[in-house]
Amino acid sequence: MEILHQLINFFAAYGYIAVFLVLLACGFGLPVPEDVTLVAGGVICCLADGLDVKMMLFVSLMGVIVGDGIMFMLGRLLGPKVKTVPLLRNIFTERIYHQMQEKVQKYGHWILFIARFLPGLRAPIFMTAGISRKVPYWKFLLMDGTAALISVPVWVYAGYYFAHDLDDLLEWIKHSESVVIGGVGLLLVIFIIMFYIKKYKKRCKNSQDK
Repeated sequence: MEILHQLINFFAAYGYIAVFLVLLACGFGLPVPEDVTLVAGGVICCLADGLDVKMMLFVSLMGVIVGDGIMFMLGRLLGPKVKTVPLLRNIFTERIYHQMQEKVQKYGHWILFIARFLPGLRAPIFMTAGISRKVPYWKFLLMDGTAALISVPVWVYAGYYFAHDLDDLLEWIKHSESVVIGGVGLLLVIFIIMFYIKKYKKRCKNSQDK
């Protein structure tokens, strides 16, 4: 995977700040896989002198959460006008906006947790949640931050421990993507079941009150 080698060389030259900025740009839709970026950050902590993996983990979490937070706040501050912002209109079209709007209205704040595991859909979902004004900022940070605390350490430490076996690491990344997608699918099924159970109980309670 050429992009991994390019990121490793770039991060080795510029350190923590480069990792933070690339992750921030990923939040804006930069076509660079976030998982590969995190793995590259872990790799250079093992191979380069003066870089600590715990600090890299902290920097990575900040880059991820700040990038996501900016997307959410852009939606909240600009409203539907965010679709006209030059750097965003290609990843946040009218069609995507309506699709994400349905998901946010249907699943509420839970979709913010799931979105962390959905590359390509994170930014549109976060912006749509901001536009809706139905999700408080603290709840957004709670859901997104909790998901990031699960995903970010996995990728960073994978890069750190497999830095000397990049071929095996790349193979692991390839297979883990399928596992992550399957896991997210399972989460979606669970949330849908919980949603309808809650809806059914509410309907039964309303019927009893009548």
